[in-house]
Amino acid sequence: MVWSMTGYGREVCTKDRTGITVEIRSVNHRFLDISPKLPQTILFLEEEIKKVVKDYFSRGRVEVHIHLDDDALIKRNLTVDWELMDQYIDHLREIKAKYHLSGDIPLELAASHSDLFRIVENEKEQGGLSEAIIETVERACRLVYKMRDNEGSQLAEDMLSRIENIKKLAKWLGERRDIVIMEYRDRIINRIQDYLDEEVKDNARITQEAALIAEKGDITEEVTRLLSHVDQFRQTILQQEAVGRKLDFILQEMLRETNTIGSKSNDVQISERIVDLKSEIEKVKEQTQNIE
Repeated sequence: MVWSMTGYGREVCTKDRTGITVEIRSVNHRFLDISPKLPQTILFLEEEIKKVVKDYFSRGRVEVHIHLDDDALIKRNLTVDWELMDQYIDHLREIKAKYHLSGDIPLELAASHSDLFRIVENEKEQGGLSEAIIETVERACRLVYKMRDNEGSQLAEDMLSRIENIKKLAKWLGERRDIVIMEYRDRIINRIQDYLDEEVKDNARITQEAALIAEKGDITEEVTRLLSHVDQFRQTILQQEAVGRKLDFILQEMLRETNTIGSKSNDVQISERIVDLKSEIEKVKEQTQNIE
Protein backbone atom coordinates (compact mmCIF):
# COMPACT_ATOMS: atom_id res chain seq x y z
CA MET A 1 0.00 0.00 0.00
CA VAL A 2 1.09 3.53 -0.68
CA TRP A 3 0.33 6.34 1.76
CA SER A 4 1.39 9.89 1.16
CA MET A 5 3.13 11.74 3.99
CA THR A 6 1.17 14.92 3.29
CA GLY A 7 -2.15 15.38 5.05
CA TYR A 8 -4.38 17.66 7.10
CA GLY A 9 -7.20 17.08 9.54
CA ARG A 10 -9.29 19.38 11.75
CA GLU A 11 -11.80 18.33 14.37
CA VAL A 12 -13.86 20.39 16.83
CA CYS A 13 -15.93 19.32 19.81
CA THR A 14 -17.43 20.70 23.02
CA LYS A 15 -17.15 19.05 26.42
CA ASP A 16 -18.70 20.56 29.55
CA ARG A 17 -19.10 23.86 27.68
CA THR A 18 -15.40 23.79 26.79
CA GLY A 19 -14.55 24.14 23.10
CA ILE A 20 -11.78 21.85 21.80
CA THR A 21 -10.13 22.38 18.40
CA VAL A 22 -7.52 19.94 17.08
CA GLU A 23 -5.58 20.57 13.85
CA ILE A 24 -3.05 18.04 12.54
CA ARG A 25 -0.66 18.65 9.65
CA SER A 26 1.80 16.11 8.26
CA VAL A 27 4.62 16.62 5.75
CA ASN A 28 7.62 14.69 4.40
CA HIS A 29 10.26 13.46 6.80
CA ARG A 30 12.72 10.57 6.83
CA PHE A 31 11.36 9.29 10.13
CA LEU A 32 8.32 9.86 12.35
CA ASP A 33 8.66 13.24 14.04
CA ILE A 34 5.69 14.22 16.23
CA SER A 35 5.45 17.82 17.37
CA PRO A 36 2.51 18.61 19.71
CA LYS A 37 1.65 22.28 20.23
CA LEU A 38 -0.41 22.30 23.44
CA PRO A 39 -1.76 24.85 25.92
CA GLN A 40 0.13 24.93 29.21
CA THR A 41 -2.83 23.43 31.06
CA ILE A 42 -2.76 20.12 29.14
CA LEU A 43 0.98 19.52 28.72
CA PHE A 44 0.51 16.38 30.80
CA LEU A 45 -1.32 14.83 27.80
CA GLU A 46 1.68 15.15 25.43
CA GLU A 47 2.89 11.54 25.66
CA GLU A 48 -0.61 10.14 25.31
CA ILE A 49 -1.20 12.29 22.22
CA LYS A 50 2.10 11.08 20.70
CA LYS A 51 1.01 7.48 21.31
CA VAL A 52 -2.25 8.08 19.42
CA VAL A 53 -0.35 9.56 16.45
CA LYS A 54 2.07 6.60 16.39
CA ASP A 55 -0.89 4.24 16.06
CA TYR A 56 -1.79 5.89 12.75
CA PHE A 57 1.51 6.90 11.14
CA SER A 58 5.07 5.55 10.85
CA ARG A 59 6.79 8.31 8.84
CA GLY A 60 6.51 12.05 8.36
CA ARG A 61 6.63 15.18 10.47
CA VAL A 62 3.29 15.45 12.25
CA GLU A 63 2.30 18.68 13.98
CA VAL A 64 -0.61 18.50 16.44
CA HIS A 65 -2.14 21.87 17.34
CA ILE A 66 -4.72 21.90 20.14
CA HIS A 67 -6.70 24.99 21.09
CA LEU A 68 -9.04 25.24 24.07
CA ASP A 69 -11.46 28.07 24.76
CA ASP A 70 -9.91 30.78 26.93
CA ASP A 71 -9.62 29.57 30.50
CA ALA A 72 -11.37 26.36 29.54
CA LEU A 73 -9.86 24.56 32.50
CA ILE A 74 -10.45 27.41 34.92
CA LYS A 75 -13.57 27.63 37.08
CA ARG A 76 -14.51 31.13 38.30
CA ASN A 77 -16.41 31.75 41.55
CA LEU A 78 -17.66 35.12 42.70
CA THR A 79 -17.17 35.72 46.46
CA VAL A 80 -18.12 38.58 48.76
CA ASP A 81 -15.75 40.14 51.24
CA TRP A 82 -18.28 40.03 54.06
CA GLU A 83 -16.07 41.70 56.62
CA LEU A 84 -15.53 44.67 54.36
CA MET A 85 -19.22 44.64 53.40
CA ASP A 86 -20.25 44.83 57.08
CA GLN A 87 -17.97 47.81 57.62
CA TYR A 88 -19.37 49.48 54.51
CA ILE A 89 -22.99 49.00 55.61
CA ASP A 90 -22.23 50.15 59.17
CA HIS A 91 -20.67 53.33 57.87
CA LEU A 92 -23.64 53.95 55.61
CA ARG A 93 -25.99 53.56 58.56
CA GLU A 94 -23.87 55.98 60.58
CA ILE A 95 -24.05 58.50 57.77
CA LYS A 96 -27.82 58.00 57.54
CA ALA A 97 -28.27 58.52 61.27
CA LYS A 98 -25.94 61.52 61.48
CA TYR A 99 -27.66 63.38 58.68
CA HIS A 100 -31.17 62.14 59.53
CA LEU A 101 -31.63 60.51 56.14
CA SER A 102 -34.78 58.50 55.48
CA GLY A 103 -35.32 55.34 53.42
CA ASP A 104 -33.48 52.07 53.03
CA ILE A 105 -29.88 51.75 51.96
CA PRO A 106 -30.06 50.76 48.22
CA LEU A 107 -28.40 47.47 47.20
CA GLU A 108 -27.02 49.11 44.06
CA LEU A 109 -24.91 51.35 46.24
CA ALA A 110 -23.02 48.37 47.64
CA ALA A 111 -22.91 46.49 44.32
CA SER A 112 -21.18 49.38 42.60
CA HIS A 113 -18.09 48.95 44.76
CA SER A 114 -15.84 46.29 43.16
CA ASP A 115 -13.66 46.08 46.27
CA LEU A 116 -16.46 44.24 48.02
CA PHE A 117 -16.35 41.36 45.52
CA ARG A 118 -13.62 38.95 44.44
CA ILE A 119 -13.37 36.42 41.59
CA VAL A 120 -11.65 33.22 42.70
CA GLU A 121 -10.19 30.95 40.00
CA ASN A 122 -9.81 27.20 40.51
CA GLU A 123 -8.80 24.44 38.09
CA LYS A 124 -11.67 22.33 36.85
CA GLU A 125 -11.69 18.56 37.09
CA GLN A 126 -9.89 17.35 33.94
CA GLY A 127 -10.83 13.68 33.67
CA GLY A 128 -13.71 13.98 31.20
CA LEU A 129 -12.05 16.81 29.31
CA SER A 130 -8.83 14.83 28.86
CA GLU A 131 -10.76 11.93 27.33
CA ALA A 132 -12.58 14.32 25.00
CA ILE A 133 -9.27 15.83 23.85
CA ILE A 134 -7.76 12.40 23.10
CA GLU A 135 -10.90 11.32 21.21
CA THR A 136 -10.78 14.53 19.15
CA VAL A 137 -7.10 13.90 18.35
CA GLU A 138 -8.02 10.40 17.13
CA ARG A 139 -10.76 11.75 14.86
CA ALA A 140 -8.36 14.32 13.41
CA CYS A 141 -5.79 11.55 12.84
CA ARG A 142 -8.38 9.57 10.91
CA LEU A 143 -9.00 12.57 8.66
CA VAL A 144 -5.26 12.94 8.02
CA TYR A 145 -4.99 9.20 7.36
CA LYS A 146 -7.83 9.35 4.83
CA MET A 147 -6.20 12.27 3.02
CA ARG A 148 -2.82 10.50 2.98
CA ASP A 149 -4.49 7.34 1.72
CA ASN A 150 -6.29 9.14 -1.13
CA GLU A 151 -3.16 10.99 -2.22
CA GLY A 152 -1.15 7.79 -1.90
CA SER A 153 -3.50 6.03 -4.34
CA GLN A 154 -2.93 8.79 -6.88
CA LEU A 155 0.84 8.58 -6.39
CA ALA A 156 0.75 4.80 -6.82
CA GLU A 157 -1.21 5.11 -10.08
CA ASP A 158 1.30 7.59 -11.48
CA MET A 159 4.33 5.55 -10.35
CA LEU A 160 2.98 2.29 -11.80
CA SER A 161 2.39 4.07 -15.09
CA ARG A 162 6.01 5.25 -15.14
CA ILE A 163 7.26 1.82 -14.06
CA GLU A 164 5.46 0.36 -17.07
CA ASN A 165 7.36 2.83 -19.28
CA ILE A 166 10.61 1.76 -17.59
CA LYS A 167 9.77 -1.88 -18.31
CA LYS A 168 9.14 -1.12 -22.00
CA LEU A 169 12.42 0.77 -22.28
CA ALA A 170 14.32 -2.07 -20.58
CA LYS A 171 12.82 -4.63 -22.94
CA TRP A 172 13.76 -2.44 -25.89
CA LEU A 173 17.35 -2.36 -24.61
CA GLY A 174 17.37 -6.17 -24.43
CA GLU A 175 16.14 -6.44 -28.00
CA ARG A 176 18.56 -3.80 -29.22
CA ARG A 177 21.44 -5.65 -27.51
CA ASP A 178 21.58 -8.47 -30.11
CA ILE A 179 21.69 -6.00 -32.99
CA VAL A 180 24.39 -3.91 -31.30
CA ILE A 181 26.58 -6.98 -30.62
CA MET A 182 26.37 -8.06 -34.27
CA GLU A 183 27.14 -4.56 -35.57
CA TYR A 184 30.01 -4.09 -33.11
CA ARG A 185 31.51 -7.47 -34.02
CA ASP A 186 31.32 -6.72 -37.75
CA ARG A 187 33.04 -3.35 -37.24
CA ILE A 188 35.87 -5.02 -35.32
CA ILE A 189 36.32 -7.67 -38.02
CA ASN A 190 36.48 -5.05 -40.75
CA ARG A 191 39.06 -2.99 -38.86
CA ILE A 192 41.28 -6.01 -38.14
CA GLN A 193 41.16 -7.19 -41.74
CA ASP A 194 42.15 -3.75 -42.98
CA TYR A 195 45.41 -4.00 -41.02
CA LEU A 196 46.36 -7.61 -41.89
CA ASP A 197 48.01 -8.95 -45.02
CA GLU A 198 46.07 -11.49 -47.00
CA GLU A 199 48.48 -14.34 -46.23
CA VAL A 200 48.25 -13.98 -42.44
CA LYS A 201 44.50 -13.63 -42.24
CA ASP A 202 42.66 -16.32 -40.27
CA ASN A 203 39.01 -15.40 -40.70
CA ALA A 204 37.74 -17.92 -38.15
CA ARG A 205 40.17 -16.68 -35.51
CA ILE A 206 39.40 -13.05 -36.31
CA THR A 207 35.67 -13.71 -35.98
CA GLN A 208 36.19 -15.46 -32.65
CA GLU A 209 38.34 -12.68 -31.19
CA ALA A 210 35.95 -10.01 -32.44
CA ALA A 211 33.04 -11.81 -30.80
CA LEU A 212 34.91 -11.93 -27.48
CA ILE A 213 35.66 -8.20 -27.63
CA ALA A 214 32.07 -7.41 -28.56
CA GLU A 215 30.77 -9.50 -25.64
CA LYS A 216 32.59 -7.19 -23.21
CA GLY A 217 30.01 -4.57 -24.07
CA ASP A 218 27.14 -6.98 -23.50
CA ILE A 219 24.33 -5.52 -21.34
CA THR A 220 22.22 -8.68 -20.96
CA GLU A 221 22.84 -9.11 -17.24
CA GLU A 222 22.12 -5.49 -16.47
CA VAL A 223 18.88 -5.54 -18.46
CA THR A 224 17.81 -8.76 -16.72
CA ARG A 225 18.45 -7.26 -13.30
CA LEU A 226 16.65 -4.06 -14.31
CA LEU A 227 13.55 -6.02 -15.30
CA SER A 228 13.79 -7.96 -12.04
CA HIS A 229 13.80 -4.68 -10.10
CA VAL A 230 10.71 -3.58 -12.04
CA ASP A 231 8.89 -6.73 -10.87
CA GLN A 232 10.10 -6.16 -7.29
CA PHE A 233 8.79 -2.60 -7.40
CA ARG A 234 5.34 -3.73 -8.57
CA GLN A 235 5.17 -6.41 -5.86
CA THR A 236 6.39 -4.09 -3.10
CA ILE A 237 3.95 -1.30 -3.87
CA LEU A 238 1.06 -3.70 -3.18
CA GLN A 239 2.29 -4.74 0.28
CA GLN A 240 0.01 -3.87 3.19
CA GLU A 241 2.62 -1.80 5.03
CA ALA A 242 4.69 1.35 4.71
CA VAL A 243 6.87 0.79 1.63
CA GLY A 244 8.48 4.17 0.92
CA ARG A 245 12.01 3.20 1.97
CA LYS A 246 11.85 -0.15 0.15
CA LEU A 247 10.73 1.50 -3.07
CA ASP A 248 13.48 4.10 -2.77
CA PHE A 249 16.10 1.34 -2.43
CA ILE A 250 14.75 -0.54 -5.48
CA LEU A 251 14.88 2.66 -7.55
CA GLN A 252 18.48 3.23 -6.46
CA GLU A 253 19.32 -0.21 -7.84
CA MET A 254 17.46 0.55 -11.07
CA LEU A 255 19.48 3.72 -11.47
CA ARG A 256 22.72 1.85 -10.83
CA GLU A 257 21.96 -0.77 -13.52
CA THR A 258 20.93 1.98 -15.94
CA ASN A 259 24.20 3.84 -15.42
CA THR A 260 26.15 0.63 -16.00
CA ILE A 261 24.30 0.00 -19.26
CA GLY A 262 25.06 3.53 -20.37
CA SER A 263 28.76 3.18 -19.63
CA LYS A 264 29.09 -0.20 -21.39
CA SER A 265 27.26 0.67 -24.59
CA ASN A 266 28.62 2.76 -27.45
CA ASP A 267 25.37 2.65 -29.38
CA VAL A 268 23.75 6.04 -30.06
CA GLN A 269 20.20 4.69 -29.92
CA ILE A 270 20.84 2.97 -26.58
CA SER A 271 22.38 6.17 -25.22
CA GLU A 272 19.24 8.08 -26.17
CA ARG A 273 17.03 5.51 -24.45
CA ILE A 274 19.25 5.61 -21.35
CA VAL A 275 18.47 9.32 -21.00
CA ASP A 276 14.73 8.57 -21.19
CA LEU A 277 15.11 5.68 -18.74
CA LYS A 278 16.99 7.73 -16.16
CA SER A 279 14.43 10.51 -16.47
CA GLU A 280 11.56 8.13 -15.69
CA ILE A 281 13.40 6.57 -12.74
CA GLU A 282 14.20 10.00 -11.28
CA LYS A 283 10.56 11.05 -11.58
CA VAL A 284 9.41 7.94 -9.71
CA LYS A 285 12.16 8.51 -7.15
CA GLU A 286 10.83 12.02 -6.52
CA GLN A 287 7.41 10.55 -5.85
CA THR A 288 8.76 8.10 -3.28
CA GLN A 289 10.09 11.02 -1.21
CA ASN A 290 6.47 11.72 -0.27
CA ILE A 291 5.56 8.11 0.54
CA GLU A 292 5.29 6.69 4.03
